[in-house]
Amino acid sequence: MGIRGLAHHNDGRGARTAAGSRDEPAAEPWPHVVLGPLVASGRDADVFALTEERVLRRNRSGRSTAVEASIVRHVTAHGFPAPLVYRAEGPDLEMEWLHGPTLLQSLAADETSVREAGRILADLHARLHAIPAIDLPGRPALFGEVVVHLDLHPANVVLTEAHGPAVVDWVNARAGTAALDVAMTALVIAEVAADADGEYSEAARAVLVAFLADAGVDPLPALAEASRMRSHDPSLVIGERALVPVASDLVRHFAEAVRPHT
Repeated sequence: MGIRGLAHHNDGRGARTAAGSRDEPAAEPWPHVVLGPLVASGRDADVFALTEERVLRRNRSGRSTAVEASIVRHVTAHGFPAPLVYRAEGPDLEMEWLHGPTLLQSLAADETSVREAGRILADLHARLHAIPAIDLPGRPALFGEVVVHLDLHPANVVLTEAHGPAVVDWVNARAGTAALDVAMTALVIAEVAADADGEYSEAARAVLVAFLADAGVDPLPALAEASRMRSHDPSLVIGERALVPVASDLVRHFAEAVRPHT
């Protein structure tokens, strides 16, 4: 998700893109599915209501949702808070509708403090990184790797009344290291902080510091890799991509500042 997309994201269901193997051929949507109203729309996917408890996310490119579904099922089986997946077929993913504001919305409304937001993000990372990785098509898990989300920022955390904070939008998830996941989250937040014209820049800087202080994982060994990945993210526009090096410097500065001194 781009900087402006994060700052103005308001659907809470991670509709930016439908997940699936990037190497699989396009598939047809389910036939005879009666869709309810459109409840969210992103750059690559639309989310439709099916019932009060379920939504269907449809990838407009036709890309398969099979890989994302397998990852989400894996993490929910380990007790991680994410939407339950009911069916995945072709570009369609039927899943639990998580009701509640996003962490970003709650921060903007002053309903969640910066300090608490940092703690929530750090806790979700720690819980996710306790889950062993699974093999994916073309990407077997390496020894010691864990599940990483690679897009775990405040707009992708839904504050549900029933289950507490839950994570959506698993399109980038795969096997990896905790350092890379923490670095990517820090970088996305830092991009908002680095956007001098953005209304959320000051708050994003504070959230970044709080998150790094609580994360318990040093992102610096993986920061260069995270920066390369962000720079090649096709969802970023030119102005947003130009912020990545500045954001990387911010992450480095604050990560070094919160390191315990020995």
